Amino acid sequence: MLEISSKTNLLEQSTYKYSLQDVKEPNLYREVYPYTDVPRIPFNHRRVPIGMPQDIWITDTSFRDGQQSVEPYTVKQIVDLFKLMSRLSGPFGIVRQTEFFVYSKKDREALQQCQDLGLKFPEITTWIRASREDFKLVKDLGIRETGILVSCSDYHIFKKMKMTRKECMEYYLKTVCDAFEAGVMPRCHLEDITRADFYGFVVPFVNELMKLSREAGIPVRIRACDTMGYGIPYPEVAIPRSVPGIVYGLQHYSEVPSEMLEWHGHNDFYKAVSNATTAWLYGASGVNCSLLGIGERTGNVPLEAMVFEYASLRGSFDGMDPTAITDIAEYFSKEMGYEIPPMTPFVGRNFNVTRAGIHADGLLKDEEIYNIFDTKKILNRSATVMLGKTSGLAGIAYWINENYRLSANEAIDKKDPLVIAMKEWIDAEYESGRQTSLSNSEIEEKIEELSGGRFRRL
Repeated sequence: MLEISSKTNLLEQSTYKYSLQDVKEPNLYREVYPYTDVPRIPFNHRRVPIGMPQDIWITDTSFRDGQQSVEPYTVKQIVDLFKLMSRLSGPFGIVRQTEFFVYSKKDREALQQCQDLGLKFPEITTWIRASREDFKLVKDLGIRETGILVSCSDYHIFKKMKMTRKECMEYYLKTVCDAFEAGVMPRCHLEDITRADFYGFVVPFVNELMKLSREAGIPVRIRACDTMGYGIPYPEVAIPRSVPGIVYGLQHYSEVPSEMLEWHGHNDFYKAVSNATTAWLYGASGVNCSLLGIGERTGNVPLEAMVFEYASLRGSFDGMDPTAITDIAEYFSKEMGYEIPPMTPFVGRNFNVTRAGIHADGLLKDEEIYNIFDTKKILNRSATVMLGKTSGLAGIAYWINENYRLSANEAIDKKDPLVIAMKEWIDAEYESGRQTSLSNSEIEEKIEELSGGRFRRL
């Protein structure tokens, strides 16, 4: 049978309707996930079309998934980070939502204080257990949308929940009906989707969710959760690991609109950012992230990374304030005592720092040679150098000019006597057996000594 596709406006074969496959034994994809060996990447050479939605955005799980991985945040810390996140989001709400727990008194107090700020973005949502009591609690708090865990792989259905697929589906659908009866919009977290039987369980289940949604007159959001980081962004990879295949399949076979489709990934195989971007490219409007990528095991998709992915894809930050990223990183470091790995892109101490003398010479001549973009303008982070045994005269001159914020008229070059004296001192330090980098404070102390007070510590 042929029909006009509402998505492509072309005459196409009518979409095949998948039915639940209620198998007796779990499908664990042992040929892909042998467990005693590295997971394998199977290809089937089937391509699906790129279909970037008209609108894409970022959602946040810092106060839910992120907070489970570190020492619990205080109410003040949550409120402060929420305000910084709102500043980053900008007037158009590119960082659209953030999710909260609601179980403890502290959780509800933090949520209430964030609500009281009256900020439009990010919208506050919640994550709850699948119970009527929790739905009522969310409704009483004035929350429009809540997340519900609906694990979808046979690893969870058979091994964790001790159910059959049919029993599990019926249980999930009843839970979602409870949400609709409470007037709450459910966000169904399809946990472990990259190990799930996509056409035997996921698609039939989501089809039923969409049917219930239409009957209730309340939208349902589908969050595809790559819980173990198994997702693969490459074209022509086979289901269940294919990110393009999962996103396309949910749209094509379950008719989930882009604005109701969201990707949630983990970084176990270093693919979190690439997978999230791929989800955008193939039709998901939302990608779920956490600040600094803090999350279970190797972490979630770093929110700050997707800010730059967004700007790269759209050619604009669309009102987002990326300097808030630097303030967020400083808050985690100074106020919360969180140690950010120094090489972390955009937020690490050394992300735009060079040690090599030849690179420092290039920075001194033109910063653009060795800096990824104007980090001072975009992130309020000047490019700098770290002084050590390979720094050279140019590196020392550059460090002094940046550290003391010298204007173009005040800047010194590598022929300055102070630079030469500092080079002699640094060389002597390393010739005597030093192995560690020089700290800012000891460099400043030596400069003050050698300059006769010309430069004083900031």
